[in-house]
Amino acid sequence: MKNTLKFIFISLVLLPLVSNAQQTGVYPPGTQPNEHNINGADYPRIGEDGKTYFRIYAPDAKKVEISFRGEMTKEADGFWTLVSKEPEVVGFHYYQVIIDGVGTADPNGKPFFGMGKWVSGIEIPEKGVDYYKAKNVPHGLVSESWYYSDIRNEWRHCFVYTPAGYDKDSGKKYPVLYLQHGMGENETSWANQGKMNFIMDNLIAEGKAVPMVVVMDNGNIEVFKPEPGETPDQARMKFGADFSSILINEIIPHVESNFRVLTDRENRAMAGLSWGGLQTFNTTLNNIDKFAYIGGFSGAGQIPLDKLDTVYGGVFKDSKAFNDKVHVFFIGIGSEEHPERAKGLSDGLKAAGINNVYYESPGTAHEFLTWRRCLNEFAPMIFKK
Repeated sequence: MKNTLKFIFISLVLLPLVSNAQQTGVYPPGTQPNEHNINGADYPRIGEDGKTYFRIYAPDAKKVEISFRGEMTKEADGFWTLVSKEPEVVGFHYYQVIIDGVGTADPNGKPFFGMGKWVSGIEIPEKGVDYYKAKNVPHGLVSESWYYSDIRNEWRHCFVYTPAGYDKDSGKKYPVLYLQHGMGENETSWANQGKMNFIMDNLIAEGKAVPMVVVMDNGNIEVFKPEPGETPDQARMKFGADFSSILINEIIPHVESNFRVLTDRENRAMAGLSWGGLQTFNTTLNNIDKFAYIGGFSGAGQIPLDKLDTVYGGVFKDSKAFNDKVHVFFIGIGSEEHPERAKGLSDGLKAAGINNVYYESPGTAHEFLTWRRCLNEFAPMIFKK
């Protein structure tokens, strides 16, 4: 009897989830499930034309919406449906299900940390492009490594990509790329949304990039929240401000003590997207003795061209000395996110004799497809002798 009651209880608990992910048997023609759906979930779906199709089971809800896309329509069977009005641009996009004013991740999908919370993601396929796809090549490993931070008085962890073959050749040491996420994201974002491990696997397998270790840590910029009495501008000035100190004094020593990596500046790089790009510039340009490769992806930082002789302690004052130390200074941006500032910075630095690489991702905005492309361009440039 107890086993029977236990079975009934489990069945009742699981019923809403089963109903939510159940197959309808008939799907809009020319559509396929979103690649980030959980196993067995048929919605959301992606059309060949790039339109998105959502279906959520919420029979008692009064209003259901999909963030950035609009209000859903309630059907007779308790499901709510929505078809996007226009095709969506290729790449990865965040969304939430909003039920009676409460935003939540879609139970049909895998979670992603973005927008300062765990949300859902939808992927519009980019036809003819596979550099960030899993291929039949040797694959590296993304592992989690914990350490205690005396600066933050807390346990922290970084995610570390070690290339294929790392565990087989115990005598080999590798260069290191420290790769930072953007505002509202965290240390999981580059591997989950950015697919950096597949990008690196494919570049290394094709001989385009040097095998390297990639370290992804938390930039302390998950949620932008002013403290009591602070203005938003005051809070923004200190947002993630202690990360440079954590990276230099704690993360790098931790990585160099626990992974087989080369420890000189010639084998150390840093790059970041958006606010992580700003953190990258603030960290590397103030510690030019520790980094030989620098990349900013949609994160040009604060580099006033009229103050090049004094900004960042005068690191740009002697262009030849800078060029001798920094072998790649990469500035990337999407063509749809007002690239004029980044292009102007690149041109102004070149006019001042500062070597840099400018890359503009065609047709993309402030989004992960821009940053995947930036990484795919940047990684082959670094650690080349």
